[in-house]
Formats: sequence, C-alpha cells, structure tokens
Amino acid sequence: MPRSVRCVPLVAGLLACSLALTACSGGAGDGSDGASEGASGVGDPYFPKAGNRGYDVSHYGLTLAYDPDGGRLSGSAVVTARATRDLSAFRLDLAGLEVAGVTVEGAAAEFRRDGQELTVRPSDSLDEGETFQVAVRYSGSPRTITDPDGSKEGWLRTEDGVLALGEPVGSMAWFPGNHHPSDKAAYDIAVTVPEGLTAVSNGELRSRKAAGGGRTTFSWRTAEPMASYLATVAVGRFTVTESTTRDGLPVYVAVDPTQAAASRAVLARLPEVMEWAQDNFGPYPFSSAGAIVDRPGDAEYALETQNRPVYPGAPDLPTLVHETAHQWFGDSVTPKSWQDMWLNESFATYAEWLWEEDEGGATAEQTFTGLYDHGVEEYADLWDFPPAKPTSAARVSDPPVYQRGAMVLHRIRQTVGDDAFYDIVQGWAAAHRHGNAGTDAFTAYVEKAAPDADFDDIWADWLYGEGKPELPRVP
Repeated sequence: MPRSVRCVPLVAGLLACSLALTACSGGAGDGSDGASEGASGVGDPYFPKAGNRGYDVSHYGLTLAYDPDGGRLSGSAVVTARATRDLSAFRLDLAGLEVAGVTVEGAAAEFRRDGQELTVRPSDSLDEGETFQVAVRYSGSPRTITDPDGSKEGWLRTEDGVLALGEPVGSMAWFPGNHHPSDKAAYDIAVTVPEGLTAVSNGELRSRKAAGGGRTTFSWRTAEPMASYLATVAVGRFTVTESTTRDGLPVYVAVDPTQAAASRAVLARLPEVMEWAQDNFGPYPFSSAGAIVDRPGDAEYALETQNRPVYPGAPDLPTLVHETAHQWFGDSVTPKSWQDMWLNESFATYAEWLWEEDEGGATAEQTFTGLYDHGVEEYADLWDFPPAKPTSAARVSDPPVYQRGAMVLHRIRQTVGDDAFYDIVQGWAAAHRHGNAGTDAFTAYVEKAAPDADFDDIWADWLYGEGKPELPRVP
C-alpha cells in the first residue's frame, strides 16, 4: 500500500491506459545501429518517472554494508534482466548515493546521473531478447523520501539502526532498479552490520556469518517474484523468534525489545490469522511468513513488505489481519499501475470486516451500512472520489481507496451471494498468483465468473462514479 493501515488508508485503483508494463519497450533512441535508449518512466499516471522501459528484471542480487553510527551505506547491486527491444542504453532508478562504477556483462560501461535516473550505456548494444547482467557499485548516506501525501519512505533512521520502506518509490533510495510494481523479480539480499545488530529482510534467512572486523552478514533470499516497493531491510537490536506453522511454513518474527511485551499476544495469533486467511483467500502464496515490529515513530504506518510485514510499534489484531491479507492482495497479485492500488487496499480492508464477522462482531453487512449512513463522521472525505479515480498522487492514501473500495467488494458479494463471492476471491488470487493485474482485468474476471449477474451499476456508481451512490432498491 503505501500504507496499509495507518491513520488514513491508501492507494488507488484504475488502469488508465493499456500499459504492457512488465516487459515494456519504448523510448526514442540515438543508437547508430538502430538500437534505442530505453525510456525513463513506464507512464504511470501518478508517478510518471517510476520504472523504466526497454527491459524486464528477473533477479536482484544486493550486497550491502551499513553502520548506523556513521549512517553510511556501501552497496553492490547485480541486476539480471532481459532486453525487450534493441538497446544502446538503458536506465535504472537510483535517488542520491554515489556511483563508483558500472559494468554490463563484466565489461565497464559508461553511465550518467540525471535526478533519479542512472543511465547506463554498455560497450556493445543489447539485442531484443538478450539476457544481461548489470553490476552497480555505490555508496553514501541514503535519503528519506517524502511522498506527495506527506508520508516518509526510503531509508528511515531508527533509534538503533534503520528501516527501509519502499511504497511507492522509496526503494530507489537504497538500491538501483526498475522501481515500478509492474516489474517483479526474485531477490538475494546480504546485509553486513556491526556485531550485536540483526539485519532482517524478505524471504528466508539463508545464512548468518561472521564477516570480520566485528561485523556479521545476514543473507536473505526471496525466490517468489516481488515488486521492489515490497523489499525491506530492518537493522536493529531485535528479539527474534523462529517457528513453523502447523503445516510446516517457516515463521520469522523480529521485534524491538521495547515492543516485545505489548506485541506478544497479537503476534501469537499470526498462525491463526494465516489459517483463517487461507480458508478465505486460498493457499498462502509464499514460502515463509513473519513480522518486523520496530518502535513507534520509526515509521508512520504499517506496510505489507513481502513475507514479513512491518509494524511501527505493537500491532493490533485488525492491522495484523490487514497486512496478512495483503500477502495475497498486493504482494502476490500486484497492481500493474499505482492507479490500481484500490485492489490491494479494498481486499485488505474487507478482510478486516470478514474477520470481525467471523469472530462474532459486526457483520460485513452492518459495517457496510454503518459506513454508508455515518461514514463521513469518521472519514470526512469518504465520498470525495471513487476508489478507481483518485484525484492526484497526494490523495492515493485517502479513505475512498480503502473504505469505499471495500464497499465495492461488498456490493459484489450482495449481488452474487456468499458462495459465488468466495469463489471469485479465491479464483482471482489463484489466476494472478505472483503476477500483475489491473482494474479492467478484475471487472472482466468478476463478470466472467458470474455471467448471470448485472454489475453495471456497481462499476458505474461505486467503482468509478462521483459522489455518494444510491443504494440498490430491495424488491
């Protein structure tokens, strides 16, 4: 999300143009052999500079060293990608930091910096379909990035280390890459830190080794595809608990010691929440699970970083449910465009409604009705815009994306009934597992799954329409 569950919910939904984003081509070029210089930006309607065209990344190999006392990061990134057109040059997103050198397929390459763009010109042009590796050596003091909505992301210094959060574009503060959710990849992240500190990241911990000089290297691997905004690194004096669920899934939980007591009861229910989520959404899509709990104030919001959501202080149970649901919706099924983010937040918010319903609290119908009748008392801007049409990047964190997005899902449930609704939810998660999908694909999927139902008013009034929709008349 950015921002799963913070004070104000997040991000919006609609595929604004036919972006074949994962393997984008394009960009006018000046290569004498007809190859082009891959263009910057993939045309995202909210973050037009995000991502780059001309290649598709399959793997990031990040080797990092960080000392919180000096605040300096040293890094080496090996990016494996496939050219989606002939390229005389290509771009990576990297904000700040000093680049010491770049190679492509082991040969030194020319490079230049222009804002967040690192343009690389290999010694030989790349052919369409060619797989290549670009290695970037860099260092410096990573920056904190302020989003259009005022929230902080990127490299966030904490009391005893650092917390890296990437949604929507913060990951470019600490490693070079194709930083748009449409280009997902596998990751190997090795982080060397002073002895006594722990470095936590996504996926599974492959090794923990002494690195000499009073330092320790933690090596993490994420085999399933991951959007770069979901990558994280947390460095600190964590209390770590490793366990497995009843079906053998590894669970790695890292908690700041000041939050251990307050977090214990809720985190103990993580296996239960995951089992409930699998019953509702289908098989868990990743090979490990867990959580990172830092101190309040280290971040302004919880975030669904893949495998291991981040919480700023001890989470409450609804937040745990929300971020767990994101592992299906947002992390496994990832939006093609930032305008499709309502698909992430609506499902995660509706998961909270379903959990409360199943726990004997308010039903989802009661929550829906309460929001319709009195929602503006809590969310003054609830009807300001529809979930699929946020008015600007500064408003992608506003309540219409979360709460009104969840209302769209409930309207689908009202229309098709419970059995068909859960078939749609589980089928959607399965059909786009580890992939990208947008709003148009979702509406088409729903219509195909329930061909006898009429969704025209839901799409026109609740998903795309302005103002407060009329409730359907009951015969």
